Amino acid sequence: MKEYTRCKKIDNMRNLILILILIPFISYTQSDVPDKYWIDDNEFEEKVSGGAFSETDIVVIEFWAEFNKENCFDEWEQLDVPYYRVDISKAPQAKKKYRVRMAPTIIIFNQGSKEKVFKAGLDLLLPTDLNEIQESIIEINKASKFE
Repeated sequence: MKEYTRCKKIDNMRNLILILILIPFISYTQSDVPDKYWIDDNEFEEKVSGGAFSETDIVVIEFWAEFNKENCFDEWEQLDVPYYRVDISKAPQAKKKYRVRMAPTIIIFNQGSKEKVFKAGLDLLLPTDLNEIQESIIEINKASKFE
């Protein structure tokens, strides 16, 4: 019995050490976004409208929530257009205006107008990927050149 207790304590200690080693990696989410990409109600309209000095009229906005941060869009650095993330708890006006009910929700804007929406389902997973978002951006870009 003493040997069993001793082995159990050793196993528990190994598990504790493993957890302590992994905590920094676990707490760093798959897509930590720098502060400059976070916007709130105060700057929302300015960012989605592009602006005179913007290289493109297309902007991608992700409505994000702390409770579902594991399922956020993690390939934002690979987008060819500006990307911003909105914490829904800090942007209630934008959330209401664009009828965001689930997080994550990604909206592609062109010259300030909502063009395409990708939203999480009841399982809180975003049913899209980088390729589908890029294809939508290309389509919106082509369509806006023929107007």
